[in-house]
Amino acid sequence: MGFARTCSVALVGVEGVVVEVQADLEPGVAAFTLVGLPDKSLVESRDRVRAAVVNSGADWPQKKLTVGLSPAFVPKSGSGFDLAVAVAVLGAAERIDPREVADLVLIGELGLDGRVRPVRGILPAVLAAAEAGYRQVVVPEQTAAEAGLVPGVSVLGVRSLRQLIAVLTGAEVPQEERTEAGRPDAMLAGLLVPGAGLGTGLAAGGRDGDGPDLADVAGQHAARTALEVAAAGGHHLLLHGPPGAGKTMLAERMPGILPPLTRQESLEVTAVHSVAGILPPGEPLVAAPPYCAPHHSATMQSLVGGGNGLPRPGAVSLAHRGILFLDEAPEFSGRALDSLRQPLESGHVVVARSAGVVRLPARFLMVLAANPCPCGRHTLHGSGCECPPSAIRKYQARLSGPLLDRVDLRVGVEPVQRADLLGRGGRGEPTAAVAERVREARARAAARLEGTLWNTNSDVPGHELRTRWQPAPGALGAAERDMERGLLTARGLDRVLRVAWTVADLAGCDRPDASHVDLALELRTGIARGAPALIGGTG
Repeated sequence: MGFARTCSVALVGVEGVVVEVQADLEPGVAAFTLVGLPDKSLVESRDRVRAAVVNSGADWPQKKLTVGLSPAFVPKSGSGFDLAVAVAVLGAAERIDPREVADLVLIGELGLDGRVRPVRGILPAVLAAAEAGYRQVVVPEQTAAEAGLVPGVSVLGVRSLRQLIAVLTGAEVPQEERTEAGRPDAMLAGLLVPGAGLGTGLAAGGRDGDGPDLADVAGQHAARTALEVAAAGGHHLLLHGPPGAGKTMLAERMPGILPPLTRQESLEVTAVHSVAGILPPGEPLVAAPPYCAPHHSATMQSLVGGGNGLPRPGAVSLAHRGILFLDEAPEFSGRALDSLRQPLESGHVVVARSAGVVRLPARFLMVLAANPCPCGRHTLHGSGCECPPSAIRKYQARLSGPLLDRVDLRVGVEPVQRADLLGRGGRGEPTAAVAERVREARARAAARLEGTLWNTNSDVPGHELRTRWQPAPGALGAAERDMERGLLTARGLDRVLRVAWTVADLAGCDRPDASHVDLALELRTGIARGAPALIGGTG
């Protein structure tokens, strides 16, 4: 009787669980049994593994073979267990020393010819292995750079099962044929899900100066101010105005003014994108904030996550640490919009399905764009809007009060004037200048919040802002009057205070005063309060 064990990783959402792959050989009729709650694609690994082992020059054991995946109660899915199953079988057959593979974590799909194909979710899988104390990982060669992002782990990238057998037995490692330059590599097909990356806009940040520039936006001084405040403090933003005023144009330029992701944030974003199948080959680490702009026909499951079996990341998770832009927001279904309320507050989404409960990260900056009415001409003088008042009220009510209460900035985007459009008013500030102010403001906030659990002003709880970091005396007078008149809720007052701190950071002040609070109220309520232009370059 032969027995061997090795390890692989099962992904539950974007979190990994180390799975022990055990192989047992007993005398009897040749058979291959796979147990341990596998799904359909994993059950099919029996045929893939048998063909791969034979075509790699090893003998398949003609005995009763049982492969167990432990813990048995954790659902296992996907083809990433193939490599571990093959190595466990070879260890049980004493083709490989079982002691050499007992503490090895192997991830990869096997082709029938023995080639090791890449799979999605390598980064979260290796992170889970490292947290469990494993220090040696074998992955497909194409994903070795992604696995190498995890510190303290020795990564071996292999192109075939033959190469791995040679490494484990101390034999000469054979050279595998590589794809010729310029020819498509079929091995990369496992990394990208067709159509999954549409709308994510990973290159929209314009970090190399080739992205859209804020200088292209004519006029819109109030909207540009709101954009800068939102980026500096991580505040949610609503842009409302007639069609053609530049709402989408402004939103598309927002990733360029956000600061680059920190190392920890990059790992979080890369893990989500790797699981979702939108991580570009050759770019193992996402350094710029992601930009996700789903179509208004998106369902609730596509926004918050879902799918058959265990839920997969939705748009809110793909936009983690970046921007979720909902253009034509009232056209989204009310059920889909209201599903955003919980992740907006908590920074994560918990999706419960019959196959299990998954917790997905979802700390994003939401930007909404909306027209004033179905035809879009309601606020234009002499425009001929024929929408009845009931239709206008129904259209505007699609953005519910609880959702809007979580939006810190609500700015009207007026039609562009002829002088601004023809350049007579001068070009606005470029993205680089605004991004520099945003970085400085974030640095001030980070210095103030050092030693706490929060990084931006939008993260700080309201009671901390009212007790630990108090504004200047009398600064909240106007906000308190609005709360007494019912114009602000308790949550709204906290959010106004957070925005005021961001305005003070952008203005270079130690704490917000009455003028900063007035600007924050103006940006939230849309009611002009005579707040001065406190941020440079806003006109």
